[in-house]
Amino acid sequence: MAKCEVCGKAIQIGNNVSHSNKKTKKIWRPNVKRIKVLENKQTVRKYVCTRCIRSGKVAKA
Repeated sequence: MAKCEVCGKAIQIGNNVSHSNKKTKKIWRPNVKRIKVLENKQTVRKYVCTRCIRSGKVAKA
């Protein structure tokens, strides 16, 4: 569930940097929802990020 099936947005990995410049690993996860999508006149369940839903890249069923 970590990847949008429309745009390919996935987990990004980086560092939390504290005031003392210590680095610890951090993960940014995309806001992915499982929705029903119209695809070839059929309803299919897909994992889609909210940016794709909001921008209209996906036709909701």
